[in-house]
Amino acid sequence: MMTTNDVAKVFDTVLSIPGMNDVVKIDLKISRKNVLLLNHVIERGLAAKDDDKPSILMTSVPEENLQELKLFGDECLQKAGLIELNEKLKTLSETGK
Repeated sequence: MMTTNDVAKVFDTVLSIPGMNDVVKIDLKISRKNVLLLNHVIERGLAAKDDDKPSILMTSVPEENLQELKLFGDECLQKAGLIELNEKLKTLSETGK
């Protein structure tokens, strides 16, 4: 059985493979609904880093990479014209807590 430290080393090794920092262009066409869902998943995943038991992957990823991922989600919302709707949905979900 692998320990938490062993798993963290494996993740770190995979993320350090040459070429992993290379920028790639992805031509992606998805529905607005899926843009909202993708952004929500990104935000929940990033929030999980602050939970009591974050995943090993999230704890071993540099903060700069996590920030890039958040910016990607925000860019997707902007391109889909969903920033205002997303903010209103956030307000509704916070009100419902």
